Amino acid sequence: MPPSPIRKLVPFAEKAKAQGIKVHHLNIGQPDIETPAEVMNAVKNADIKVLAYSHSAGNESYRKKLVEYYSKNGIDINAEQIIITAGGSEAIVFGMIACLDAGDEVIIPEPFYANYNGFAVMAGIKIVPVTSSIENGFALPPIPEFEKLITPKTKAILICNPNNPTGYLYSKAEMEQLEDICLRKQLFLFSDEAYREFCYEGEYTSALHLKKIQEQVILMDTISKRYSACGARIGAFVTKNREVYLAALKLAQARLSPPGLAQILGEAAVDLPDDYFNEPKAAYLSRRNLLVNRLNKMEGVFCPTPGGAFYVIAKLPIDDGDRFCQWLLESFSYKGQTVMLAPASGFYETKGLGKHEVRLAYVINNDDINAAMDCLEEALKVYPGRTI
Repeated sequence: MPPSPIRKLVPFAEKAKAQGIKVHHLNIGQPDIETPAEVMNAVKNADIKVLAYSHSAGNESYRKKLVEYYSKNGIDINAEQIIITAGGSEAIVFGMIACLDAGDEVIIPEPFYANYNGFAVMAGIKIVPVTSSIENGFALPPIPEFEKLITPKTKAILICNPNNPTGYLYSKAEMEQLEDICLRKQLFLFSDEAYREFCYEGEYTSALHLKKIQEQVILMDTISKRYSACGARIGAFVTKNREVYLAALKLAQARLSPPGLAQILGEAAVDLPDDYFNEPKAAYLSRRNLLVNRLNKMEGVFCPTPGGAFYVIAKLPIDDGDRFCQWLLESFSYKGQTVMLAPASGFYETKGLGKHEVRLAYVINNDDINAAMDCLEEALKVYPGRTI
């Protein structure tokens, strides 16, 4: 199982902090937006005498609440089509194990969320990458490129929409292209939709908006980024395919039940006012615009403008992203500060790709983003491995 490109440099960051250097964390999608007080209070005020197991699929009251949430997003499901999971991570693992046998293959556009690699190792399956390009903003690769990769072992296509790590928002037309190939080739469509609330340009299209492959869609979800509640570890596995649901439920039963207190938090979150997302979405949009603008003004840097989520991938004039990101923490500081980035090579399956790219998460405030970009700009001037 490969190490996480998001977390593997943590020891270097800790050492820098111990030396008195302020580290601006753009490496990880940990928002600084406050978790809503209403959902925290729901846990604080819960009248619980015994913190017992819940149903393995999650509390019925929470699943029914989620039916309301999904309905607001144009997704028609019922409570018996939802399994509450320990974060989106468990939902992805459940999908892979329930739908694929050991040795089967899943096609994923790269760069992709690095932990898919770890989940595939857990499930004993093989990731087959289809490469998207920074030059067109990481748009969906042409469908013929997918078709070239399909073998008798291919059982699914996995997408993240809006995308982590690229921030790309797949259009309705692109989603319909995926619908067509999944229908023709009888593939599952795994859809990781952790960032659906944060779409800035274009229309959000869920995989469960696709009418022709309803039984083939496996939706993986989480409240982590939506409500700035990453530590709650509450997600959802959603499918209209009863056979798949029952297979995943066996996995849910094996781990007994999802987190109890966090389900209370998640249930309360559904009752937040409809305009709750206006403020965090506006904050992320402002941060995106600032970050992309600052990056593209640096000599030799290229960064496409993403349509959603809160990540960008930027191409830098550097010899090696892994080396550069470690150097920033080990050997560089500017005004007592430095910046922590995620080397993009860890988000690619194809060896050698992403070597000159990094992922940045715009989850800190604008003042800190400006300070971080000042550090990066100065670092690029003095980095020994600069290429131009």
